[in-house]
Amino acid sequence: MKWVRKNIENLSPYVAGKPIEETKRQLGLRRVIKLASNENPFGPSPKAVSAIQKVIGNINRYPDSNNYYLKQSLAKHYNLKSQNFVIGNGSDELIDIIIKTFVNEDENIITSETTFVEYQIIATINNRQVFTVPLKDFRYDLNGLRKKVNSKTKIIFIANPNNPTGTYVNKNELENFLTALPEHALVVLDEAYDTFIDVKDYPTGISYLDKPVITLKTFSKAYGLSGLRVGYCIADEKFTQYMEKTRQPFNVNMLAQVGAEAALSDKLFLKKTRTLTLEGKYYLYQQLERLGLAYVKSVTNFILVDVGRDCWEVFQELLKEGVIVRDMKQYNLNTHIRVTIGTAEENAYFIKKLEKVLLAKKG
Repeated sequence: MKWVRKNIENLSPYVAGKPIEETKRQLGLRRVIKLASNENPFGPSPKAVSAIQKVIGNINRYPDSNNYYLKQSLAKHYNLKSQNFVIGNGSDELIDIIIKTFVNEDENIITSETTFVEYQIIATINNRQVFTVPLKDFRYDLNGLRKKVNSKTKIIFIANPNNPTGTYVNKNELENFLTALPEHALVVLDEAYDTFIDVKDYPTGISYLDKPVITLKTFSKAYGLSGLRVGYCIADEKFTQYMEKTRQPFNVNMLAQVGAEAALSDKLFLKKTRTLTLEGKYYLYQQLERLGLAYVKSVTNFILVDVGRDCWEVFQELLKEGVIVRDMKQYNLNTHIRVTIGTAEENAYFIKKLEKVLLAKKG
């Protein structure tokens, strides 16, 4: 089409997890569980809901363009300055802001071949070149990434933990990687799933504020605010001041700001979410092993499972049974599905239906 930019014509858009209501309507199902988008199955933070209810009558007014109170709360939470934070309409917008702010037209971006696809999609929309490196044993290959870096490399995206594999880069690996990088390269650590970490050698991005590192975090996962779309990044002020120039005014709505600020203080809800998620993970490990299925050990709230056959077929058959998971075709993992760890009841229901689907194929 003559009106469309060339880099958009062949762009493959992001494929979102199928909604529950749409699945019910299309397939005539009464019960559907969604284990596809790594959402919090225990609902939103009760404190967030209460805070939102108190201000909902004010939505005729524009929100605070500077996200003042949310930044203040985050600064107190991390013992940093409010200037260390940029608030975004989810991490997706922050990725876009980072690329627009720091990557010139003749510069490139490096990331993994199998990671959060929005890094590549947003870079393509912005007409920036992306180089990718294959995973090694389902983990980021930092040595491979380092070898790809050239004089025009500006951003390196590292999802830590990685989506969709659930694996992580450890502290020693990351520090060696950062030490070996040239000064012109900026590292973005995406820590969307850091709440679920259950290992001791995980490196937190805020430990590297003295380096060219930007850390992404979100309220969409553990805090249960996916529907509000609010994320934030943490970085040295020399980076955030320019990101603020790129950020659109009123990018985060009033309810999202208020809900996120309240959720940040809801430590009981966060603890419950983490405890029940870890319990669910170990239950699913046991059941997948019972079914003879290979899986990748995860430090997140999801598990990558090798079902041993075409993942799209398994996805479709599970859909008919009222279970929404994520097929991994878009990631070229053609025999894998990604399943979010749900409530105890949802986890058991998923295993029951997965076993039924796999046995039906054998029969």
